[in-house]
Amino acid sequence: MTLTVDTPAGTSGAPELLSRDDFRAALEDAIKGREAKNASFSKAWAEGELTRDHFARWAENHFHYVGPFADYLGYIYGNTPDKFTDAKDFTLQNMYEEELADIRHTDLLVRFGEACGTTRERIENPDNMNAVTRGLQSWCYSVAMREHFVVATAALVVGLESQVPGIYKKQIVPLRGVYGFTEDEIEFFDLHITSDEVHGERGYQIVLDHADTPELQQRCLQYVRWGAEMRFSYTRALYDTYVAPPVATS
Repeated sequence: MTLTVDTPAGTSGAPELLSRDDFRAALEDAIKGREAKNASFSKAWAEGELTRDHFARWAENHFHYVGPFADYLGYIYGNTPDKFTDAKDFTLQNMYEEELADIRHTDLLVRFGEACGTTRERIENPDNMNAVTRGLQSWCYSVAMREHFVVATAALVVGLESQVPGIYKKQIVPLRGVYGFTEDEIEFFDLHITSDEVHGERGYQIVLDHADTPELQQRCLQYVRWGAEMRFSYTRALYDTYVAPPVATS
């Protein structure tokens, strides 16, 4: 995969305001070629090449990326002006469903990790995430706190969260057929195939409705590209850290 920064639209170099349909297509294109489902760890998972120990290490990292997701959304919610009631309501719905609607999503992640042989204590211990995961978590906090609410929504909900159904639809198949997990143990994946399709679409609607200048549209596109690159790099780093054989030394 080649990571690039695209040139803004416009014949003279100045960006132009894209129509709603063209902007939607550009947002989707900004993820293409950077999808985390195509990173080495995702491919090895989908092809049944990993072990339960690898899944345990994944759970110990993934918790620290998705665990604070409601916190990220909380900063975006706080940065959204009161007049944008629809955007605030969408963000609040996502937060509620992550934390309180039925079962806390991170509890399902911990349940899967425990089925793989690790413990809640190890999963919750930040010492057990690698440096790239720590970088992804920090980037999410930074964007949520500092960026315009539309740009932050583009980065975290469109660039990151909207990818989840495409990733988990491939990964849940070997979890059942190859690794023999029970439906209860893999509820985390089953739930997110549905819920993150809804969450991702809400993110698209916020961005499409409120990125109303060429500059804001281009910044959203840039942050979707960066978000997709961050998730790809995080997923690849899991393979490089826990799966790839050690480099021989003389």
